Amino acid sequence: MSEEQLRQAFADLGLAWSALEHAAVFTVEESEQIHASMPGAHTKNLFLKDAGGQFWLVTVDQARRVDLKALAGVIGAKKLSFAKAEDMERLLGITPGAVTPLAAINDGAGAVRVVIDAELAVAAQVNVHPLRNTATVGLPGPDLLRALDAWGHAAIVAAIPERAVVDNP
Repeated sequence: MSEEQLRQAFADLGLAWSALEHAAVFTVEESEQIHASMPGAHTKNLFLKDAGGQFWLVTVDQARRVDLKALAGVIGAKKLSFAKAEDMERLLGITPGAVTPLAAINDGAGAVRVVIDAELAVAAQVNVHPLRNTATVGLPGPDLLRALDAWGHAAIVAAIPERAVVDNP
């Protein structure tokens, strides 16, 4: 699906959203420049696969350090690891760096389970990529959930466990 079709899907659902064009970003660190220009919760997205072969797309606040071992238990997955870029492109139609929960619109077969952090689910504005990493789209968390549901991807809303940060003396 094209970005134009994605925007039409937003319109069809009556979703309010804002957008910001910017240089390509591939990491959370590179996206820091966007934060001052666009209020709201900035995200990072993990494309994962469990030991049973299930694919997962997990969206969390950009500052969260996800504990994958604990996350597996929270969402009912088997041992989680990062999935291959080829699988992301095949299932979601996006490339690394452009990972977004909005890519679920491209997964008509329902092969990918979407997980949204509980804090983002209720946020006034959640900022994600619109299928490319040269723009950011902001929309309310409840509207993101509504869009995912409309596209056949009712998200699992969960408190995402964080890895403990160990200080080195």
